[in-house]
Order: sequence, then C-alpha cells, then structure tokens
Amino acid sequence: MTSPTERQRDGDGPRATLDELEQRAAAHRDRPAYGHDALIACDRLVRIFTTAGVEVQALQGLDLLVGEGELMALVGASGSGKSTLMNILAGLDVPTAGAAKVAGRDLLTMGAKERLLYRREAVGFVWQQTARNLLPYLTAAQNVALPMQLRGRARKKTERVESLLTMLEVAECRDRRPHQMSGGQQQRVAIAVALANSPSVLLADEPTGELDSATGEQVFAAFRRANEELGTTIVIVTHDQAVAGEVRRTVAIRDGRTSSEVLRRTEVDAATGQESVVAREFAMLDRAGRLQLPADYTETLGMEHRVMLELEQDHIGVWPDETTES
Repeated sequence: MTSPTERQRDGDGPRATLDELEQRAAAHRDRPAYGHDALIACDRLVRIFTTAGVEVQALQGLDLLVGEGELMALVGASGSGKSTLMNILAGLDVPTAGAAKVAGRDLLTMGAKERLLYRREAVGFVWQQTARNLLPYLTAAQNVALPMQLRGRARKKTERVESLLTMLEVAECRDRRPHQMSGGQQQRVAIAVALANSPSVLLADEPTGELDSATGEQVFAAFRRANEELGTTIVIVTHDQAVAGEVRRTVAIRDGRTSSEVLRRTEVDAATGQESVVAREFAMLDRAGRLQLPADYTETLGMEHRVMLELEQDHIGVWPDETTES
C-alpha cells in the first residue's frame, strides 16, 4: 500500500486531480449558455438610476427567461422594477449591467441606429394610456399602416391592415379617428399597430388599466387571438388579477428581482370529462442561488435576519433561527 507521499511522487494523485479539473472545465465550456433557447433572456440584469446624487437600484440582478410563443404576465407592486424591465425590453432604456437579449439581439451593446431598428422590427408596444398608442389625426387603418411605411414595407400593406383589424374585431373602425372610437376599440387598434411589422415580441404595460372589466376582457381576448393565430410572444405587465389569472405563466417581481412564478395547466377529470385549471406557485431561485421567501410565510414563522438550513435527501429544510445569544 503506497503512502500519500509516494502517490504524489509517482504523480498519480495530482494527475487525477488535474484530470478532474480539466473534465469539469470542458463540461462547463460545452454547457449551453444561459437562456440560449429562450426568446427573451435576462441574466443578472441591473438598472441603477441616480437622482439628486442618490442611487436607486430599480433592478438588482434580475433573471428572466421567456420562451417563443408564450403569453405571460408580469406582476409586482409599485416600485418593484417591472416597468423598468419593460422599458429595457422595449428598447426605451439601457441596462446598467448584466445581460439582456431579445430575439438574438443584445440590448446592452446596441447603438442608437440599431435600437431604432429594433423598436421598428423586433418589438411592439402597447401603452396603458390609450392616447399614447394612436396618432389622433390618423384613422385606424392609417395608424396601423404607419409602422409598415416607416419600415419601407409598402407591398401588401392594405391586405395586412385589413387582416389585423378583422382578426382583432375592429374592422368597423377602419376609417375612424381615435376620438370616434371607444377605449376598448382604441386598445385593440393599438394592438394591431404593435403587430403591424410582425414583431417577435409584443409588450403591453397595463393595457386594461383604464378600462372597465367587460372591456378589459375584450382587449385581453384580442391579445390571446394574436398569440394563438400569429404565434406572437406576448408579455403583459398588469395589476389586474383577472388578467394575470388568464395566462399560463405569471411572474412576480419584488425588489428588483423575480420572486415567484405561478404556472397554470388544464386538467381533465377522468370521470366527468370536465376541464379545470390547476395553478401552482413556485419561488424563484436566481443564478446566484438567491431565493425570495414569501413575506406572509416568513412573518408567520417569525423569520428575520437569518434562517437555519438543512440538506435532506430530496429537499432543503428552512427553519427560523432559534439560537440565543449568550
């Protein structure tokens, strides 16, 4: 039996260790990049604003992946960072650090010209305020046609306009100006404008915030049709729980990070054949291993400052710190 010293002298021990390190390094190099197959990938995204010499971190290392063809909602309290995230994804703001890619475009490295093309070609946006979405002196058809004209897509422009207005059930508004339309009609026309150039992603910031519940349902139905018929990926920021409950995936943002996620699926009862939607909430584990525990959980158990962890065979136990200082 050889001693550790003899093994070191023979070179077997150190060589085995180096081989293991090389294998791990090779495995790391071969591993796909984070979010490589996602349409939207935010990796440790940071956005810092400076106001009167005071720094405010709106996003604090946020991670988010959105797959192609998803219809999802972002929710969060005022100041959580969700509007900042939307502005970054829309190309209206630039991150301070981290990484953000949409449809293969790097939002951190784009210049002014690339950012303009990105907003024209890759992303559509619907604002909460109906007045911001449409030019008041143009008809619905002219508003929808304008993005195509700016992009130089004159061919089949009329056909595209008619198709979108019909799909969103506002064909009767074709020759009406915004003041001649209801709020719900204006928002559906705004969706048509956002879809005019066949964007990869459609972003909507509280699109039903100024509408009553019945009209809001009509507008959300328009988003659903766009998602199902055109395959457009849609991300909606909303406070409306009715809207958030209509999507398969809802991501909550708290303190500048994704904190929890609700996934919904449809199940069919084998006995009755009736369908029901089952929702399950998950806490989000970010790339740094950080986990945001729900506030009502920690308050109920009196968790503050630190907690005790224990690794079990198939889970991690989390307990309040019951140690006492001597």
